[in-house]
Amino acid sequence: MTVRLAGLLPGELDEQQAEVYRAVTGGPRAAGPQAFALTDDEGVLRGPFNAMLLSPPVGLAVQAVGVAVRYQSVLTDRVRELAILTVAAHWGSAFEREAHEAVGRVCGLTDPELSALRAGLLPDLHDPAEQVAVRAAAALSRTGALSDQEYYDAVAAWGERGLFELTTLVGYYALLALQLRVFAGEHHTLPTESGTS
Repeated sequence: MTVRLAGLLPGELDEQQAEVYRAVTGGPRAAGPQAFALTDDEGVLRGPFNAMLLSPPVGLAVQAVGVAVRYQSVLTDRVRELAILTVAAHWGSAFEREAHEAVGRVCGLTDPELSALRAGLLPDLHDPAEQVAVRAAAALSRTGALSDQEYYDAVAAWGERGLFELTTLVGYYALLALQLRVFAGEHHTLPTESGTS
C-alpha cells in the first residue's frame, strides 16, 4: 500500500489536531485489550485516523460517530464485528479487514466465520439475529437499501434503534473505506456481488 498522506508526529500537531489525536488515542478505543494498534511506533495515527487530522472539526465528529457505533450501541460485539467485516469485504478494505478480524477474534468470531466474511459470503451462523444483521449489512453495502422483508426482519431482531445503529455503522465503515482509498492509497478491489443476500 502506497501511503499518500504523510503522518504527523504528536509534536507536530496544532491544538485542534491534538484534540482529535487525544480523542482517538485516549478514548474508548484505547481502553481495555488492544486488538490492533491505533498508532505506529512513532505515535503517528494509523489507518483512517490520520486523515481526520486534516479537518479537526469534521475529524472529531467522525471519530465520535465511530465511538458511538462501537461502544454505545445495542448491537452485540459479535454483530458489530460481523457487520464491519461485511462492509470491509464489500469495499475491499484491507485495513478494516485486518483490524476488525483481530477485534472479531477477541469477540469470539471463529476462523471459518472470518474466512466466509473475507470471501464476501454469509458465514454459517447459528444465531438468527446475527444472520439478519449480516444480511442487512450486505444489502445496505450492495444496494444502499433494504427490501420490506429485510427491514421487518431487522426490526424484529434488533428493534428500530438497532437497525438505525446498524445502518449508521455500515455508513461509517463505508466512509472510512473510502477515505482509506483516497488518503492511504489503499489497494482495493471493486465491490463484489457477495453471497450474503
